[in-house]
Amino acid sequence: MKKDILIGGAWPYANNSLHLGHLAGLISGDILARYHRINGDNVLYVSGTDCHGTPITERAKKEGRTPKEIDQYHEEFLKTFKAMDFSYDLYSKTETEYHAKKVQEIFKKLYDNGYIYEKIEPQAYCEKCNKFLQDREIQIKCPECGEITKADQCDNCGHTPSVEELKDGVCLVCGSKAVEKNNKNLYFALSRFQDIIQANTDKCKQFWRVNARNETEKYLKQGLKDRAVTRDLDWGIEIPLPGYETKRMYVWIEAVLGYLTDTMKLAEENGFSWEDFWKEGHNNKIYMCHGKDNIVFHSIIFNGLLAGLEDNFHLVDVIVSTEYLNINDEKISKSKGNGITALEMLEKYNTDSLRFHIINNGPEKKDTNFTIEEFERTHNNEILNKFGNLVNRTVSMVNKYFECNVPEYVGTLNEVDKEFEEFTTNKLKDVEELIEKYQMSNALQELWTIISRTNKYIDETRPWELAKNEETDKLKSSMYHLIENIRKIAICLLPFMENTSKDILRQIGMPEDLRTWNSLYEYDKLHGIKVIEKGEPIFMRKNVEEELEYLRN
Repeated sequence: MKKDILIGGAWPYANNSLHLGHLAGLISGDILARYHRINGDNVLYVSGTDCHGTPITERAKKEGRTPKEIDQYHEEFLKTFKAMDFSYDLYSKTETEYHAKKVQEIFKKLYDNGYIYEKIEPQAYCEKCNKFLQDREIQIKCPECGEITKADQCDNCGHTPSVEELKDGVCLVCGSKAVEKNNKNLYFALSRFQDIIQANTDKCKQFWRVNARNETEKYLKQGLKDRAVTRDLDWGIEIPLPGYETKRMYVWIEAVLGYLTDTMKLAEENGFSWEDFWKEGHNNKIYMCHGKDNIVFHSIIFNGLLAGLEDNFHLVDVIVSTEYLNINDEKISKSKGNGITALEMLEKYNTDSLRFHIINNGPEKKDTNFTIEEFERTHNNEILNKFGNLVNRTVSMVNKYFECNVPEYVGTLNEVDKEFEEFTTNKLKDVEELIEKYQMSNALQELWTIISRTNKYIDETRPWELAKNEETDKLKSSMYHLIENIRKIAICLLPFMENTSKDILRQIGMPEDLRTWNSLYEYDKLHGIKVIEKGEPIFMRKNVEEELEYLRN
C-alpha cells in the first residue's frame, strides 16, 4: 500500500556558502526521497533557505548591505543543491509572502489556544549600543565545557545557554559588559507538552539515530522549558498581535514551520490535500534530516508546535541526524573559513563521485574527516576501478560474444552460478533493509560487496576461455548473470547516484519495467535486450590531487 511520505531537510542560514558538512548532514533526505519514489510511495521532499534571524543581519552588516540584499546566498544554495542532484519537490525560503502569511496564521492559532503568553523579564542589554542583545551578539564562557563561545549555542559542546547563564556576557559589537534590563516578550509554553513529546519519543526513538535519542532524552530528563518567540529585531516575520510592532518572530519557530508551509504551497499548486501528509488517520510518515546541532528543534520544538495547534497533527516519526564532517582533521567553521564549499568541489569533480564519497565516508555515527587524498582514492579505486571497469568489461564481452544481444537465461549450471545468485539475492535484501534503517553508508558498502563479488565471478567463470572452448551454455550463463547483476546494482544505485545509475541502465539497454525496485529479484526477463555497441566509460580517471591543491591552502 502506498504511503504519503514527508521528508524535511534542515533549512540552512543564508549567511554563507554551503560547505561539505551541510551536504553530509542533508544527503540522507535525498536518498530516502528517491528510495520511496521508486518504491511507489507518494513523496514530498521539502526544505528552504532560512533568511531571517541574527546570523543574517550580522552577515548583512559585515557586507555593508541590508538583510534583504544578501539573497545571493539563497540563489547559491539553489544552484548548489541542483548541482548536487538533490531532488527537492520544493526548495523555498522563509523570506516569502506566502510563508510569512501561513506562519502568522499558525502563530495566532497557538496564541488563541493559550500556548503563547506575555512575559516581562531581565534580558542582556548593552548600554553603549543602546539595545537589547540577541544571544548571537553575546560572548560568554560556556558553563558546560568552559570554552569561549557565542551565547546562542556552544560551538564546542553544543550546549544552549539559559537566560540566567548570559548574565556575565560581553557585547560582541562593542566589547562592553552586558547589563540586565527588563524586556517584554512572548513565550511558547513548551513545558506543557512534556508528556506528549515524551510519549512520541518513546514510540519512535527506536527508529532514530543514537545522537538524536540521547540529545532528546537529555532535554526531556531536565524538563522542557518555555521559550521566547519574539525578538528585538527589525528583520523577520512580523508578530500578528498588537503591542509587538517593534519585534519580530524568533527564527526557531518560523523556520521549522517551513516544512508545513512548503507542503501547503505544493498542495495548492498541484491539487492535493496537504493534510494527507500531516494529519493522523492517514497512511503517512514524517522524516526530518539534519545535522546533530538541529536535533532538538525537530524532535522537541517542532513536535510541540504541531501539538499546540490541537488539530490532529501527526508528529515526527523519524529523526535522521548526522554527526560532524571535519576537514583535514579540523571542525568546519564559517568563522575560520576552512570549509570546502560544495560548488568549489563541483567545479572540479563529478557530482556522483562527491555524493558517493560523503555517503560512504559520512558522519552517520561519529564525526568523520574529509581529505583530498581520501577523496581521490575513493574515486579512482572504489568507483572507477571496481565498478566502472566491471561495466565496461561486461558490455564489451556481450558485444564480442553475442553481437550486443543479452543471451537467454539457462539457469544455474553449476555451484558457482548457484552461489553467485544466492549471494546477490541476500545482499540485495541487506541493502534494502539498511536503507530502511537509515544506515546509508552501510547500504552503499553492502552494494559494493556485490560489485566485488561480480568481479570475482568473472575471474571464476573466465568467459574468454568459455568462448575459446565453445562452451556455449556456460558462456551464456556467465554473460547473463553479469548483465543481470549490473542491472540490479544500477537499480540499487538510484537513490545514491541517479545519473550514474541511469547511464548504466541505458548502456545495458534496460526498458523501464526492468528499472524498478520490484524487479530486483527477477532473473529471466533479459533475453534479447541489446546493450550499446561500444561501452562508454562511466567515470574518467583524474588526478584530484593536482586539481584541488588550492583547497588545501
